[in-house]
Amino acid sequence: MYSVFLYLHILSAVLSIGPFFVLLPLLKRMDGAAEMVLQSQITTFRSAIRLVKHAGHVLVATGVLLIWQSAWTWTTPWIVLTLAVMFGSVFFLARAFKPVLRKFDEPASDRKDLLKKLHRSTWLYIALLLIMLWLMVAKPVLW
Repeated sequence: MYSVFLYLHILSAVLSIGPFFVLLPLLKRMDGAAEMVLQSQITTFRSAIRLVKHAGHVLVATGVLLIWQSAWTWTTPWIVLTLAVMFGSVFFLARAFKPVLRKFDEPASDRKDLLKKLHRSTWLYIALLLIMLWLMVAKPVLW
């Protein structure tokens, strides 16, 4: 059963990180897009965020099951730091994308400014996810 949980954990990690690399070229296309095309691109962006969110739920659930089935404890440094970064990223994900995507619907919104915020948030979130990935793969002994 451990192998199944590990496979699902790795698959959900891929689904949590991968869509953001697809969103980067989409952000460039959103800059000069016509309004109708922009709305479909925003829908794609929202769908990718939703996929990442649900993959994150599977990631957490399988992570808990993996710790339960292994010799690792909740006080292991790489687990503690992964959880700390994860909790921070949950709040970041909630505040970084949805409010900005909603502002595209406002007539007086500055598209370039909103795209700049989305671009910066995307890279920051990728960085947070890669930190968690490194902690899970390298399993550093920090204390």
